[in-house]
Amino acid sequence: MFQIGKTIVSEEILENDFVCNLTACKGACCVGGEYGAPLEDDETDKLVDIYQKVKPFLRPEGIAAIEEQGAFIKGEDGEWETPLVDNNECAYAIFSDQGVAKCGLEAAYEAGATKWKKPISCYLYPVRTREYSEFTAVNYHKWEICDPACTLGAELKVPIYKFVKDALIKKFGKKWYSELEEVAAENARS
Repeated sequence: MFQIGKTIVSEEILENDFVCNLTACKGACCVGGEYGAPLEDDETDKLVDIYQKVKPFLRPEGIAAIEEQGAFIKGEDGEWETPLVDNNECAYAIFSDQGVAKCGLEAAYEAGATKWKKPISCYLYPVRTREYSEFTAVNYHKWEICDPACTLGAELKVPIYKFVKDALIKKFGKKWYSELEEVAAENARS
């Protein structure tokens, strides 16, 4: 672990490789698991505000789940998260003709319907952050469904922190990311 500003960062994001391999995993991170995508407080308002613009991009099952449960829910851990369809996939998940899960929020963004891409937790994945009173923890979340992404990342030699560069900059800023790159360069030399 090392510190950058008010963050405590795991070396695992420097030491492990990762590049999403949707051909292999079919977007399983949007489908697997027991909980929805973690949401930051300000993201709950965004989901409510953009719902009508996003709705045309969603599946009927997702719309039904959102209209029954709400645009977001409070999870068992007391944190905000996206609702699920039948305790399975994220209500905002959509599927390609090939059965690949993708984000309906991102589809709306890419079509110009909204100005918000998706929750930062999804954008950052496989990096997970957790807010504490004095600092933010920045960790690698290893999940076996992402083994193909780890394999592809190793083949392409793309460390996690480079794969999620834009998301890390969005979350923490360019200066923070520059400091992360300095730590990575120091670690590579040692």
